[in-house]
Amino acid sequence: FGYTLYSAWTGVHALNVNIPKDVYEFARGDNITLPCVFVPKKPPSLVIITWTVKAEEANAEGTLILTHYSAGSTTDIVPAYESRTALDYDVALGKADLKLSSITLADNKVFECRVQIPGDDEGKLADTARLVVLVAPSVPDCAVQGKAEYGQNINLTCKSEEGSPPPTYKWEGRDVRNMPRVRDPKTTDKDGILSLYNISKETSGYYTCTSANKIRSAQCNLTLSVMPPSLSLGSTGTILGVVGGIIGLIMIIVIIYCCCCRKKKQDGEYEKGDADEAKEDIRDCNRYDEHYDETELKNGENRRPDGEEDIAERRDHYDEKSKRNHDDRHRDYDDNRGRRSDRNDRDRDYNDRRSDYNDRRSDYNDRDRRDRYNDRYDRRDDEADRERRYDDRHYDEPYNDRESDRPRVPALKPPRKDYDN
Repeated sequence: FGYTLYSAWTGVHALNVNIPKDVYEFARGDNITLPCVFVPKKPPSLVIITWTVKAEEANAEGTLILTHYSAGSTTDIVPAYESRTALDYDVALGKADLKLSSITLADNKVFECRVQIPGDDEGKLADTARLVVLVAPSVPDCAVQGKAEYGQNINLTCKSEEGSPPPTYKWEGRDVRNMPRVRDPKTTDKDGILSLYNISKETSGYYTCTSANKIRSAQCNLTLSVMPPSLSLGSTGTILGVVGGIIGLIMIIVIIYCCCCRKKKQDGEYEKGDADEAKEDIRDCNRYDEHYDETELKNGENRRPDGEEDIAERRDHYDEKSKRNHDDRHRDYDDNRGRRSDRNDRDRDYNDRRSDYNDRRSDYNDRDRRDRYNDRYDRRDDEADRERRYDDRHYDEPYNDRESDRPRVPALKPPRKDYDN
């Protein structure tokens, strides 16, 4: 091997530093090695190896990682990389590999390997390579930019917070029936922004955005509902408010109408009750008068000439009193609204009158029974007297002569009844 390396040295005319590949890809958190080899034009007595991070901007200085001196085998590492950086070198073999542990997205940069040999400053003194730290894309965020109303232009956005290499985005759509959507020619999909123009009801549906890189992919879903401008949230609230107000007004009118109907019904019931009560009183009075007249006829008494006038006066007085009471009750009802209390008072008054009437009627019936009892025994006495007178007479007298002795029945006296039966 030494002969081969010596032959290589003798075959070159200048220093040559080389990193085998331009790009190295590793996953985040991996421990990696960036290889670097160099070939001097002759065996060196002193070699200086340097690893740096190239600046992103042109004409800017990079960041030093480490410096190695072959004399004394000394390696100086900067504090920022000291805990996770090492150099794997062999001057005789021309090896100067950089080792990094637990790489992060911050290591996603361009690294440079440089070799310095005194007296050998011609040729390719340095080489670079990019380190790509692979990170799976995070779950993207989907959002709608603009108003989802008829005729509007809106954007559907999709963005992953992290991902290396930078993820690519793709939108897919389905209609409300979950069928694949045919994209409008004017629709554009670039860098995770899906632009929709002149949207309509048919634009509504389900949209899916896929964020992917070399590691893996992630998705987000979005439901789009396109509404007419008149049915937007504010307009809907206004319409609901107006409809609610109309319904409330109708309910108030119905309640007022029901109350009025109920009041008229109650007034009619009270007026009907008053009229029925007055009619009942008149019928009671008529029955009382008829019974009184019939009783007088049964007793065989002549009615007084002024009896009819007394009855008429009583009827007029009762009618006037009933009308006055009726008017008073209506005034009390209108003033105090105490319909139930007034009705109860009227019921009590009516019951009192009925009780008084029943008392008078009972007294009258008792007197009538006494009169009939007395009248019956008076007739028995008269009949006994007639029989005695008849026995005193001769049985051979003509019947007509005997008939003339009988007492005559007064014209106004009622027909004789057999009370013994």
